[in-house]
Amino acid sequence: MDPTQAASAARAKHAARATSALHRKQATAQAATRNVGAQVATRAMDLVGTPYRYGGTNPQNGLDCSGLVNYVYRDVHNVKLPRTSRELSQLKGPKVARGDLKAGDLVFFKTGQRSGIDHVAIYLGNDRFVHAPRSGESVRVDHLSKPYWTKRFASAKRVLQQPTTLAAETTSVADKPRTKRTRKS
Repeated sequence: MDPTQAASAARAKHAARATSALHRKQATAQAATRNVGAQVATRAMDLVGTPYRYGGTNPQNGLDCSGLVNYVYRDVHNVKLPRTSRELSQLKGPKVARGDLKAGDLVFFKTGQRSGIDHVAIYLGNDRFVHAPRSGESVRVDHLSKPYWTKRFASAKRVLQQPTTLAAETTSVADKPRTKRTRKS
């Protein structure tokens, strides 16, 4: 093998290694995304049976729908989310088509109790979601295919893109310019 062929073979070998490393990185990121969603779904399932309480934010005192979402995301990934279902629906992040839902995605409904989005749940997979329905009931699992929920389904969002990173964040913390924080009076 002459020096030109050897150099060409070395470049090809290096390119193959780099491509392989990139594929491993992408596969790892996809697995991490599935894992964070599964962790959220599993923790939400642990709360099935918790009594509904309007304004409730913890399982000891009861949970409402957005309180359930907030509690689970904070407990599993230390992510603080907006408090109400309407505010959660306005959260930056990718919207998800109903056919592309994954465990841990947020699903939003218009139940007609108020105008606009007024209910939120955590998608589990297999057309199921966990939510805190209303006073007198407890956190439970329901199916998107039930006519009641099919009719009221409004949208869905993916909150977590990779471990403990909000989907709306597109740059790393290191890439963000530092700003001086001031305390509001």
